[in-house]
Amino acid sequence: MARAKKKRSDDGRGGRRGQTAAEAVVEPVDGGLAELIPDRDRARAWTLFIDGAPQSHVDLDDPAFLSFEYQRRLGHVIDLVAPPGRPVHVVHLGGGAFTLARYAAATRPRSTQQIVERDAALVQLVRRELPLDPNARIRVRSLDAREGLAKVADDWADLVIADVFSGARTPAHLTSTEFLTEVRRVVKPDGVYAANLADGPPLAHLRGQIATAAVVFPELALVADPTVLRGKRFGNAVLVGSGHPLPIAELTRRAASDPHPARVEHGKELTDFTGGAVPVLDAVAVASPPPPPSVFR
Repeated sequence: MARAKKKRSDDGRGGRRGQTAAEAVVEPVDGGLAELIPDRDRARAWTLFIDGAPQSHVDLDDPAFLSFEYQRRLGHVIDLVAPPGRPVHVVHLGGGAFTLARYAAATRPRSTQQIVERDAALVQLVRRELPLDPNARIRVRSLDAREGLAKVADDWADLVIADVFSGARTPAHLTSTEFLTEVRRVVKPDGVYAANLADGPPLAHLRGQIATAAVVFPELALVADPTVLRGKRFGNAVLVGSGHPLPIAELTRRAASDPHPARVEHGKELTDFTGGAVPVLDAVAVASPPPPPSVFR
């Protein structure tokens, strides 16, 4: 989920599959009404909306282009998880329009990736309208995120990315210590976990997710817009965890140089930010809070 405005193409400057003008594609999927809206500024680029909430942006001509702020921050994690260009194993929990899998395939050729996306109708729509590079080593499974994660071998992944939203909210069963323990099983000893989280004032969900991750991952960092961290507005934050030290200095530099600069919190500052929040267990887990209507206007 990200903040965005719908952009419809009516200027005739090229569209999908060689058409002279791109048109919106609107179809019901399992999770609601899906809309693929052409980007009038980029000839073969699209934004995916589900029930009006922006989910992904894809440029078929330039899959390394990341439009959404939170996806750029997750792109930095992909860039830093291994030396430049080295193939990696990635698990994507939540598929959307496969934006981050396309990014990893473009920037790290020969990477092996698994996408777990519960919405089979959405997968079919994206495959048809925004086809993947046939040479990319990407497997898509239409399963619940935890069910799909259970099928991944121990210590398989260099990186697990969680970007799962149902009705613009992260499902409760993907917010718990038990869930993150399963993630830790899948990532290599020096692997990385990164999650797209959404919250607003008073940031109780975000603080709880940091406390939950701290039970499983000894090294943590949080990347977010300063106004979100100050509790001034609802927005996205990227939580990064690992069993090994994270590249904090480089992550900080990249986040600060983005078009919409972000701040990186870690160490004592992140502990202080968590403010005594307690870890979340399956038995008491709840979905992330719904965004206010103004977020998508």
